[in-house]
Amino acid sequence: MEDFHTGEVIYHGDFGTGRIVNVEADRITANFIKAGVKFFTREAAEEELSDTPLKNEEEEMAEDDMDTDELKEALRQVLREEGLTGTTEMAEKWDGGEIVLKPGKPGLQEKSVPIDTFFHKIVMVRNQLRVLEANINGSKNLTDSEKVDLQQYITRCYGSLTTFNVLFSDKKDYFVGSKKED
Repeated sequence: MEDFHTGEVIYHGDFGTGRIVNVEADRITANFIKAGVKFFTREAAEEELSDTPLKNEEEEMAEDDMDTDELKEALRQVLREEGLTGTTEMAEKWDGGEIVLKPGKPGLQEKSVPIDTFFHKIVMVRNQLRVLEANINGSKNLTDSEKVDLQQYITRCYGSLTTFNVLFSDKKDYFVGSKKED
């Protein structure tokens, strides 16, 4: 490597990956991620610096890298567990349907909304309630009695939303409010 440029990414056998920060006639200054700033004579830089990763550094990088598929699956699992994504499906009978809101006063225009858009909004409300619930339960600033009080409000919200259970394909996705005791 003979031609050095400021900003160029370089590799060194001992110092690892770095970037050239200054080029002078007789001195090259490089800043390495792990080793910090190092100075080289032009001759030493030509011998020691490379513009391609060194083999042992590539091996180190490969060992440190998480498998992309493993990372994707871990993210999917966390998102499902937090209720932020998943396989919540609308019941087939509603596919292509719409919700029509008719005003009670004559002469006013009705509003039509695709039912899948409405369903998506309902699912997002449920997901946000789940996140709120998790934040309340995990809060270090709330007492246990405050957590219980706030949890009761969330349970009542779920109860108010049970009307929309008819939209869900699977009963496991239903909203459930407080259960009446026998």
